[in-house]
Amino acid sequence: MVNWVEVLRKFLGWVAKNAGLWRLDVAVEDAGATVMSFWAPAPPRDDKGATSEIKRTSVVLVHGFAGDGIVTWGLQLAALAKRHDVYVPDLLHFGASSSPPSNRSPAFQAACVAAALRRLGVERCAVVGFSYGSVVAFRMAEAFPGLVRSVVVSGAAVDMTHAMNDALLARRGAGSLGELLLPESVDRLRSLFSAAIHRKLWLPDRLLRDFLEVMFTNRKERGEMLEVTKILPLWGENDDFVTIEMTKKLKEELGEKATLRSISKAGHLVHLERPCVYNRILMEFLQPHCGCV
Repeated sequence: MVNWVEVLRKFLGWVAKNAGLWRLDVAVEDAGATVMSFWAPAPPRDDKGATSEIKRTSVVLVHGFAGDGIVTWGLQLAALAKRHDVYVPDLLHFGASSSPPSNRSPAFQAACVAAALRRLGVERCAVVGFSYGSVVAFRMAEAFPGLVRSVVVSGAAVDMTHAMNDALLARRGAGSLGELLLPESVDRLRSLFSAAIHRKLWLPDRLLRDFLEVMFTNRKERGEMLEVTKILPLWGENDDFVTIEMTKKLKEELGEKATLRSISKAGHLVHLERPCVYNRILMEFLQPHCGCV
């Protein structure tokens, strides 16, 4: 039976290849035990077949908890790749990336992404994170300031208090973050999407079952990731996960260097609900940073 999410993956893979990206696996440990799967720029060639030395801004897109890289960022690839070198990793225990160590922390994810980027020849980059990917982006900026020049995050809140956590779970009728973010049934997944999308969309059960089958593998490892993550995974004004109060708190903690931009009529999945507006704002932000390679 056809899995329509796999079909979507293949289509987005075609979009990525058409935008000049190719898929590769990068070993980030000497023994090759930890491997990260990437969509990365294919080596450009000149007319004689030699590799071109032209360098552009490197932009790293880090996905959230309920999807892999290509599904999360499929609507951004073509727009960004016109002007930038785009790197889209699958975080460990997502997609084709894997690691046997028991370290499930965002800091370990950040270290592995950074190591893989170094192996791919990236010296400076802008990191764009969504939800849990925002947590990883912050960890990268903190641990590797020489690598990360700028950060863009959406759907991110820092220092999630117990009260905030309880309020979120109460709004969504869930007993824990694991129950909310690792749904095991079509009904729970439908509730998750309902919370993440501002527009009221009807999604058929068949599509939701396909999504559960493809996107929620490695449940044990991801559950352990939630246990050690103290930060909850560009901001949608109608985001039900990360409220305006949380976003303003984040802006205050980041200080004067941070700029807050909001997009109306969009929720947690702002980059999918209003991709044209999201891409335009992102490109405007990245333009002054074209010197980072």
